[in-house]
Amino acid sequence: MTTSSGFQCATCGAYHTGYPMCYGPSAPEIWYTIPEAEREARCLLSSDQCIVDEKYFFVLGRVEIPIIETGEEFVWLAWVSLSAENFNRTCELWEEEGRESEPPYFAWFSSALPYAPTTLHLEAILHTRPLGERPAIELQECAHPLYQFQKNGMALAELQALTERIMHG
Repeated sequence: MTTSSGFQCATCGAYHTGYPMCYGPSAPEIWYTIPEAEREARCLLSSDQCIVDEKYFFVLGRVEIPIIETGEEFVWLAWVSLSAENFNRTCELWEEEGRESEPPYFAWFSSALPYAPTTLHLEAILHTRPLGERPAIELQECAHPLYQFQKNGMALAELQALTERIMHG
């Protein structure tokens, strides 16, 4: 069975063809707390990086979760915060060949994904990847369900439940 076969949605009753295999917010969680009228003055946001108030620094990365039955992978696009020093180093290497040889950076998870408890402020390691690839986010060992899925994989039924939560709130 592959994730392209789809599923009968337990929430809305409709048949959904395939499973969307990548989700994620377009900005770190802090960005959403800033009044819209202030965002342009206080934030620099691109598709991969964000700076808030010139003191909070974020990079978009990938949390990769194997789907046990299929060998495929579900990906959360998520934001992590870095120290100013590590963010600046990441920016220096952004367009450099061989950047994947850079040691990983400590990071704080900065996206509120649909899990309980919250995913905000989980400890993580950010691994730089080759040019053209988003960095990989490795959650640090903890009891959080997201860490458990990243470490052990996710069953197709769990992917369906997650997809339904994302689609229907």
